[in-house]
This record gives sequence, C-alpha cells and structure tokens, in this order.
Amino acid sequence: MKATQTPPATALVTPADLLRMAALYLRRHGWHQGTYYATTDTPTPPACAVGAIGMACAGHPVHHFSDLNTDDRATYLDAIAALTDYLDQHYPIHLVDDDGFWLDEHTSPYSWNDDPLCTAEHVIAALEGAAREWDRLHTTGGENR
Repeated sequence: MKATQTPPATALVTPADLLRMAALYLRRHGWHQGTYYATTDTPTPPACAVGAIGMACAGHPVHHFSDLNTDDRATYLDAIAALTDYLDQHYPIHLVDDDGFWLDEHTSPYSWNDDPLCTAEHVIAALEGAAREWDRLHTTGGENR
C-alpha cells in the first residue's frame, strides 16, 4: 500500500460472527457441560455454548460480561440473545409449574447446554443456525441493515 492510500476500514464483528467463531472454537477445543469451561491447564479449555462465545469475543475465558472490554460487551450479549431466540424456536426447553404455566419465558442457553440429552453436535448446529438467522434478519446482500 502506498503512503497516500487510505487504509481500508475495519469491519465490525457482528453477533453472527461471534456465533460462528464459537462453533469453530468448540470443534477445535471441545465442548463442556456444567460450567463455562473445563478445568484444564490449557489456555483454550473445552467450553459450554456461552463459554465458547466468550472465547470467540475475548480470546480468553470469560465468566461474566464484565470480564470484557466495554466495546465488546454489547456484541457478546447480542450473540447470547440471538442464540436464546434461536433455541426458543428450534430447541425449546421451558420449566413448567404444576398448573402447566411456563416458569421462564425463554430457553436458557445455560440450561439447554447442560441438558443430559444435549450433545456437542446440537450445540455447534444451534450456534451456526443462530448465526444464519441473525444474518437473515440483519443483513441485505451481505451488508448490515
């Protein structure tokens, strides 16, 4: 690049990008249930769905959104919200009281990840599906709306 050229603008990372990176993280480093991250001596431990989103966002384990830079928090929380919306549509798990009423309005990605019937394949597919759905709702021809 010549000194007189303007460098290209950096593209913003979208929630869909984080969801895809989280799915890739799980493929490479493994999936975990019960806590955000498996207890290991590696800097890239197996992670749950939300833990993988944190790793994709920060590059290190994230146990709470306050562990993130202020600029990254909104995208991280939006990615979790997109996953929650996707789970509500495709993998609904709602706690029901004795009278048949829902105790929670949305499927928790934390509870869903830890369900004994959930597998790594389910989690990876849900992360990728949520990314596709986010793109469908928020982009036109590859451009943000």
